[in-house]
Amino acid sequence: MQYVYVLRSKKDNKLYIGCTASIEKRLLQHNCGKVRSTKGRLPLELVYQEAYADTYEAFRMERFYKTPKGKKELHKNCQIV
Repeated sequence: MQYVYVLRSKKDNKLYIGCTASIEKRLLQHNCGKVRSTKGRLPLELVYQEAYADTYEAFRMERFYKTPKGKKELHKNCQIV
């Protein structure tokens, strides 16, 4: 399984969207400062996730959620504020 996930920074309230095979392991990497793009925005909390059997589909959705239209859909459908 592949997961598309959304993290929220408790420091600046900004979102980070990613894709992984292990949510728990990836969240730990983020919160330990091992991910360059989120290192300065710790701590982070998981606010949304979706599971996909198809890796290609998961990465496609990750790219979509990073677009303005995708972010709007996340906010509307997933109660991400």
